[in-house]
Amino acid sequence: MQFGFSRSAAGGESFRGFPVGGGARMMVPPNGFHSTMPETSPQTRPFLEQLLHARLDQEARSWLEEACREIADGADDNRFCQLLSLASRHISAHPLAPSHADCAQAADLLPGFTPERWDQRETARVILVLSRSDLERKSCAGAIEEAFRYADEGESRALYRSLAHLPKAQRFLRRAEEGCRTNMTSVFEANVCDTPYPALYFDSVAWNQCLIKCVFIGAPLWRIWDVDRKLSSELTRMALDLIDERRSAGRAVQPELWMCIGTEGGERADQSIAQELRDGSAAGRAAALLAMARRGASARVAELVENEGDVLVRAIADGIARGRFSSESFAPLRQEA
Repeated sequence: MQFGFSRSAAGGESFRGFPVGGGARMMVPPNGFHSTMPETSPQTRPFLEQLLHARLDQEARSWLEEACREIADGADDNRFCQLLSLASRHISAHPLAPSHADCAQAADLLPGFTPERWDQRETARVILVLSRSDLERKSCAGAIEEAFRYADEGESRALYRSLAHLPKAQRFLRRAEEGCRTNMTSVFEANVCDTPYPALYFDSVAWNQCLIKCVFIGAPLWRIWDVDRKLSSELTRMALDLIDERRSAGRAVQPELWMCIGTEGGERADQSIAQELRDGSAAGRAAALLAMARRGASARVAELVENEGDVLVRAIADGIARGRFSSESFAPLRQEA
Protein backbone atom coordinates (compact mmCIF):
# COMPACT_ATOMS: atom_id res chain seq x y z
CA MET A 1 0.00 0.00 0.00
CA GLN A 2 1.38 3.42 -0.95
CA PHE A 3 0.93 6.66 0.89
CA GLY A 4 1.41 10.19 -0.29
CA PHE A 5 -0.55 13.10 -1.61
CA SER A 6 -2.78 13.29 -4.63
CA ARG A 7 -4.89 15.87 -6.42
CA SER A 8 -8.64 15.42 -6.33
CA ALA A 9 -10.87 16.07 -9.30
CA ALA A 10 -11.75 19.40 -7.73
CA GLY A 11 -8.09 20.30 -7.57
CA GLY A 12 -7.60 19.91 -3.82
CA GLU A 13 -4.89 17.89 -2.16
CA SER A 14 -5.67 14.85 -0.06
CA PHE A 15 -3.54 12.52 1.97
CA ARG A 16 -3.91 8.90 0.93
CA GLY A 17 -4.81 7.04 4.11
CA PHE A 18 -6.61 9.60 6.27
CA PRO A 19 -8.45 11.95 3.90
CA VAL A 20 -8.09 15.64 4.64
CA GLY A 21 -11.85 15.91 4.43
CA GLY A 22 -14.24 13.04 3.77
CA GLY A 23 -13.45 9.85 1.93
CA ALA A 24 -13.04 6.15 2.45
CA ARG A 25 -12.38 4.83 5.89
CA MET A 26 -8.71 4.41 6.77
CA MET A 27 -7.10 1.04 6.21
CA VAL A 28 -5.90 -0.76 9.33
CA PRO A 29 -3.84 -3.96 9.32
CA PRO A 30 -4.42 -6.75 11.83
CA ASN A 31 -1.21 -6.13 13.73
CA GLY A 32 -1.50 -3.77 16.68
CA PHE A 33 0.71 -0.90 17.80
CA HIS A 34 -0.34 -0.15 21.34
CA SER A 35 1.47 1.17 24.36
CA THR A 36 0.71 -0.15 27.81
CA MET A 37 -2.79 1.08 28.51
CA PRO A 38 -3.17 2.64 31.96
CA GLU A 39 -6.44 2.68 33.84
CA THR A 40 -8.33 5.94 33.46
CA SER A 41 -7.83 8.12 36.52
CA PRO A 42 -11.06 8.48 38.55
CA GLN A 43 -9.72 11.87 39.65
CA THR A 44 -10.07 13.52 36.25
CA ARG A 45 -13.56 14.87 36.88
CA PRO A 46 -12.82 16.31 40.36
CA PHE A 47 -9.63 17.86 38.97
CA LEU A 48 -11.50 19.52 36.09
CA GLU A 49 -14.27 20.67 38.41
CA GLN A 50 -11.76 22.30 40.71
CA LEU A 51 -10.12 24.11 37.79
CA LEU A 52 -13.36 25.27 36.24
CA HIS A 53 -15.44 26.21 39.28
CA ALA A 54 -12.87 28.78 40.37
CA ARG A 55 -13.36 30.52 37.01
CA LEU A 56 -17.18 30.51 36.85
CA ASP A 57 -19.67 32.89 38.36
CA GLN A 58 -22.40 31.57 40.67
CA GLU A 59 -25.03 31.30 37.94
CA ALA A 60 -22.76 29.23 35.68
CA ARG A 61 -21.68 27.00 38.57
CA SER A 62 -25.28 26.39 39.60
CA TRP A 63 -26.30 25.45 36.08
CA LEU A 64 -23.36 23.06 35.68
CA GLU A 65 -23.99 21.38 39.03
CA GLU A 66 -27.68 20.87 38.22
CA ALA A 67 -26.88 19.54 34.73
CA CYS A 68 -24.35 17.09 36.20
CA ARG A 69 -26.96 15.85 38.69
CA GLU A 70 -29.51 15.37 35.95
CA ILE A 71 -27.08 13.35 33.85
CA ALA A 72 -25.95 11.27 36.84
CA ASP A 73 -29.59 10.50 37.62
CA GLY A 74 -30.02 8.87 34.23
CA ALA A 75 -31.03 11.51 31.69
CA ASP A 76 -31.92 9.80 28.40
CA ASP A 77 -29.75 10.16 25.31
CA ASN A 78 -31.78 13.03 23.89
CA ARG A 79 -31.57 15.03 27.11
CA PHE A 80 -27.86 14.23 27.45
CA CYS A 81 -27.25 15.72 24.00
CA GLN A 82 -29.41 18.73 24.85
CA LEU A 83 -27.43 19.47 28.00
CA LEU A 84 -24.14 19.29 26.10
CA SER A 85 -25.54 21.81 23.64
CA LEU A 86 -27.03 24.06 26.32
CA ALA A 87 -23.60 24.55 27.88
CA SER A 88 -23.03 27.26 25.26
CA ARG A 89 -25.76 29.38 26.90
CA HIS A 90 -24.29 29.21 30.38
CA ILE A 91 -20.51 28.70 30.10
CA SER A 92 -18.19 31.05 28.21
CA ALA A 93 -15.57 29.91 25.72
CA HIS A 94 -12.83 31.87 27.49
CA PRO A 95 -9.53 29.97 27.84
CA LEU A 96 -9.32 27.73 30.88
CA ALA A 97 -5.75 29.01 31.38
CA PRO A 98 -4.48 26.46 33.90
CA SER A 99 -1.25 27.18 35.75
CA HIS A 100 1.97 25.23 35.24
CA ALA A 101 1.21 23.41 38.48
CA ASP A 102 -2.26 22.52 37.18
CA CYS A 103 -0.76 21.10 33.99
CA ALA A 104 1.77 19.10 35.99
CA GLN A 105 -1.05 17.69 38.09
CA ALA A 106 -2.95 16.75 34.93
CA ALA A 107 0.06 14.83 33.63
CA ASP A 108 0.32 13.01 36.96
CA LEU A 109 -3.32 11.97 36.69
CA LEU A 110 -2.91 10.73 33.11
CA PRO A 111 0.47 10.94 31.34
CA GLY A 112 0.07 12.76 28.04
CA PHE A 113 -2.92 14.81 29.19
CA THR A 114 -2.75 18.59 29.45
CA PRO A 115 -5.69 21.03 29.59
CA GLU A 116 -3.38 23.91 28.69
CA ARG A 117 -5.33 24.79 25.53
CA TRP A 118 -8.82 23.85 26.67
CA ASP A 119 -11.51 26.50 26.99
CA GLN A 120 -14.03 26.74 29.82
CA ARG A 121 -16.99 25.53 27.75
CA GLU A 122 -15.08 22.44 26.53
CA THR A 123 -14.11 21.70 30.11
CA ALA A 124 -17.72 21.95 31.27
CA ARG A 125 -18.84 19.57 28.53
CA VAL A 126 -16.16 17.02 29.44
CA ILE A 127 -17.34 17.25 33.06
CA LEU A 128 -20.89 16.59 31.87
CA VAL A 129 -19.74 13.49 29.98
CA LEU A 130 -17.83 12.22 33.02
CA SER A 131 -20.91 12.78 35.20
CA ARG A 132 -22.64 9.78 33.69
CA SER A 133 -23.25 6.95 36.16
CA ASP A 134 -22.93 4.31 33.43
CA LEU A 135 -19.43 5.17 32.15
CA GLU A 136 -18.34 1.53 31.89
CA ARG A 137 -21.54 0.24 30.31
CA LYS A 138 -22.66 -0.07 26.71
CA SER A 139 -25.37 2.52 27.29
CA CYS A 140 -22.67 5.16 27.83
CA ALA A 141 -20.91 4.31 24.57
CA GLY A 142 -24.25 4.54 22.76
CA ALA A 143 -25.06 7.92 24.28
CA ILE A 144 -21.65 9.34 23.40
CA GLU A 145 -21.95 8.09 19.84
CA GLU A 146 -25.40 9.72 19.64
CA ALA A 147 -23.87 12.99 20.90
CA PHE A 148 -21.16 12.81 18.23
CA ARG A 149 -23.81 12.31 15.56
CA TYR A 150 -25.42 15.69 16.23
CA ALA A 151 -22.49 17.66 17.64
CA ASP A 152 -21.39 21.00 16.29
CA GLU A 153 -17.72 21.91 16.12
CA GLY A 154 -17.40 22.94 19.77
CA GLU A 155 -19.31 19.92 21.07
CA SER A 156 -17.18 17.63 18.89
CA ARG A 157 -13.99 19.08 20.36
CA ALA A 158 -15.21 18.39 23.89
CA LEU A 159 -16.36 14.86 23.07
CA TYR A 160 -13.00 13.99 21.51
CA ARG A 161 -11.16 15.51 24.47
CA SER A 162 -13.18 13.25 26.78
CA LEU A 163 -12.26 9.94 25.12
CA ALA A 164 -8.95 9.34 26.91
CA HIS A 165 -10.67 9.90 30.26
CA LEU A 166 -13.38 7.29 29.83
CA PRO A 167 -13.12 3.75 31.26
CA LYS A 168 -12.26 1.15 28.61
CA ALA A 169 -11.27 3.97 26.30
CA GLN A 170 -10.29 1.54 23.54
CA ARG A 171 -14.05 1.09 22.92
CA PHE A 172 -13.94 4.45 21.18
CA LEU A 173 -11.06 3.66 18.82
CA ARG A 174 -13.24 3.67 15.72
CA ARG A 175 -14.63 7.07 16.71
CA ALA A 176 -11.10 8.44 17.26
CA GLU A 177 -10.11 7.13 13.82
CA GLU A 178 -13.13 8.92 12.41
CA GLY A 179 -11.92 12.10 14.06
CA CYS A 180 -8.69 11.85 12.07
CA ARG A 181 -10.71 12.22 8.86
CA THR A 182 -12.20 15.59 9.71
CA ASN A 183 -11.37 18.68 7.69
CA MET A 184 -11.91 20.89 10.77
CA THR A 185 -8.47 21.56 12.19
CA SER A 186 -9.74 22.42 15.67
CA VAL A 187 -11.58 19.10 15.93
CA PHE A 188 -8.58 17.17 14.57
CA GLU A 189 -6.34 18.79 17.18
CA ALA A 190 -8.80 18.06 19.99
CA ASN A 191 -8.77 14.43 18.91
CA VAL A 192 -5.01 13.87 18.72
CA CYS A 193 -3.15 16.71 20.49
CA ASP A 194 -2.56 17.11 24.23
CA THR A 195 -3.98 13.64 24.86
CA PRO A 196 -2.43 10.18 25.18
CA TYR A 197 -5.21 8.54 23.14
CA PRO A 198 -3.40 8.10 19.77
CA ALA A 199 -0.20 6.80 21.38
CA LEU A 200 -2.13 4.36 23.55
CA TYR A 201 -4.64 2.96 21.11
CA PHE A 202 -3.77 3.65 17.46
CA ASP A 203 -2.04 0.83 15.58
CA SER A 204 1.11 1.57 13.59
CA VAL A 205 -0.67 2.44 10.35
CA ALA A 206 -3.17 4.77 12.04
CA TRP A 207 -0.38 6.36 14.09
CA ASN A 208 1.82 7.06 11.07
CA GLN A 209 -1.05 8.43 9.02
CA CYS A 210 -2.12 10.64 11.91
CA LEU A 211 1.33 12.19 12.22
CA ILE A 212 1.74 12.80 8.50
CA LYS A 213 -1.72 14.35 8.23
CA CYS A 214 -0.86 16.51 11.23
CA VAL A 215 2.05 18.00 9.29
CA PHE A 216 0.01 18.25 6.11
CA ILE A 217 -2.84 20.31 7.60
CA GLY A 218 -0.59 22.41 9.83
CA ALA A 219 -1.60 20.93 13.20
CA PRO A 220 1.16 21.15 15.85
CA LEU A 221 2.86 17.78 15.66
CA TRP A 222 4.96 18.46 18.76
CA ARG A 223 1.76 18.40 20.82
CA ILE A 224 1.13 14.74 20.01
CA TRP A 225 2.26 12.73 23.01
CA ASP A 226 4.99 10.10 22.76
CA VAL A 227 6.16 10.92 19.23
CA ASP A 228 9.81 10.56 20.23
CA ARG A 229 9.33 6.95 21.39
CA LYS A 230 7.28 5.92 18.37
CA LEU A 231 9.49 6.87 15.45
CA SER A 232 9.86 3.99 13.00
CA SER A 233 11.38 3.06 9.66
CA GLU A 234 7.96 3.27 7.98
CA LEU A 235 7.25 6.73 9.39
CA THR A 236 10.71 7.86 8.27
CA ARG A 237 10.03 6.53 4.76
CA MET A 238 6.67 8.32 4.58
CA ALA A 239 8.25 11.58 5.77
CA LEU A 240 11.09 11.34 3.25
CA ASP A 241 8.60 10.61 0.45
CA LEU A 242 6.65 13.73 1.35
CA ILE A 243 9.85 15.79 1.56
CA ASP A 244 10.80 14.63 -1.94
CA GLU A 245 7.31 15.41 -3.27
CA ARG A 246 7.35 18.93 -1.84
CA ARG A 247 10.79 19.65 -3.22
CA SER A 248 9.81 18.32 -6.65
CA ALA A 249 6.85 20.69 -6.61
CA GLY A 250 9.09 23.61 -5.63
CA ARG A 251 7.51 23.91 -2.19
CA ALA A 252 9.23 24.39 1.16
CA VAL A 253 9.43 21.48 3.59
CA GLN A 254 7.43 22.06 6.79
CA PRO A 255 9.92 22.18 9.70
CA GLU A 256 7.90 19.74 11.81
CA LEU A 257 8.17 17.09 9.10
CA TRP A 258 11.76 16.57 10.21
CA MET A 259 10.39 15.46 13.58
CA CYS A 260 9.25 12.25 11.86
CA ILE A 261 12.80 11.34 10.82
CA GLY A 262 14.10 8.83 13.31
CA THR A 263 17.33 6.87 13.33
CA GLU A 264 16.21 4.88 10.28
CA GLY A 265 16.42 5.97 6.65
CA GLY A 266 20.17 5.52 6.19
CA GLU A 267 21.95 7.49 3.49
CA ARG A 268 18.69 8.75 2.00
CA ALA A 269 17.78 10.49 5.25
CA ASP A 270 21.29 11.88 5.70
CA GLN A 271 21.34 13.33 2.18
CA SER A 272 17.90 14.87 2.60
CA ILE A 273 18.96 16.54 5.85
CA ALA A 274 22.15 17.81 4.20
CA GLN A 275 20.10 19.36 1.37
CA GLU A 276 17.86 21.15 3.89
CA LEU A 277 20.90 22.50 5.73
CA ARG A 278 22.21 23.81 2.43
CA ASP A 279 19.04 25.15 0.78
CA GLY A 280 16.36 25.45 3.46
CA SER A 281 14.89 28.44 5.24
CA ALA A 282 16.14 29.36 8.71
CA ALA A 283 13.34 27.31 10.29
CA GLY A 284 14.11 24.45 7.90
CA ARG A 285 17.83 24.50 8.72
CA ALA A 286 17.07 24.57 12.45
CA ALA A 287 14.70 21.61 12.05
CA ALA A 288 17.30 19.71 10.05
CA LEU A 289 19.82 20.23 12.86
CA LEU A 290 17.31 18.79 15.30
CA ALA A 291 16.80 15.82 12.98
CA MET A 292 20.57 15.27 12.90
CA ALA A 293 20.77 15.35 16.68
CA ARG A 294 17.88 12.92 16.96
CA ARG A 295 19.79 10.60 14.63
CA GLY A 296 22.75 10.60 17.01
CA ALA A 297 24.89 13.20 15.25
CA SER A 298 24.56 16.06 17.75
CA ALA A 299 28.34 16.36 18.01
CA ARG A 300 28.50 17.65 14.42
CA VAL A 301 26.03 20.48 14.97
CA ALA A 302 28.47 22.99 16.46
CA GLU A 303 30.80 22.51 13.50
CA LEU A 304 27.98 23.05 10.98
CA VAL A 305 26.81 26.34 12.50
CA GLU A 306 30.21 28.00 12.93
CA ASN A 307 29.40 30.49 10.16
CA GLU A 308 25.62 30.56 10.68
CA GLY A 309 24.28 34.08 11.02
CA ASP A 310 20.63 33.37 11.79
CA VAL A 311 19.66 33.85 15.44
CA LEU A 312 17.03 31.09 15.40
CA VAL A 313 19.37 28.47 13.95
CA ARG A 314 22.09 29.34 16.46
CA ALA A 315 19.59 29.19 19.33
CA ILE A 316 18.49 25.70 18.27
CA ALA A 317 22.13 24.65 17.94
CA ASP A 318 22.84 25.95 21.45
CA GLY A 319 19.88 23.94 22.74
CA ILE A 320 21.16 20.81 21.04
CA ALA A 321 24.53 21.32 22.73
CA ARG A 322 22.62 21.25 26.03
CA GLY A 323 20.80 18.05 25.09
CA ARG A 324 17.53 19.69 24.08
CA PHE A 325 16.28 18.08 20.88
CA SER A 326 13.02 16.41 21.86
CA SER A 327 9.83 17.00 19.89
CA GLU A 328 9.08 20.10 21.99
CA SER A 329 12.20 21.74 20.56
CA PHE A 330 10.35 22.06 17.24
CA ALA A 331 7.64 24.30 18.75
CA PRO A 332 9.40 27.67 18.11
CA LEU A 333 9.91 26.78 14.45
CA ARG A 334 6.20 26.96 13.62
CA GLN A 335 6.17 30.76 13.97
CA GLU A 336 9.26 31.10 11.80
CA ALA A 337 8.25 28.80 8.95
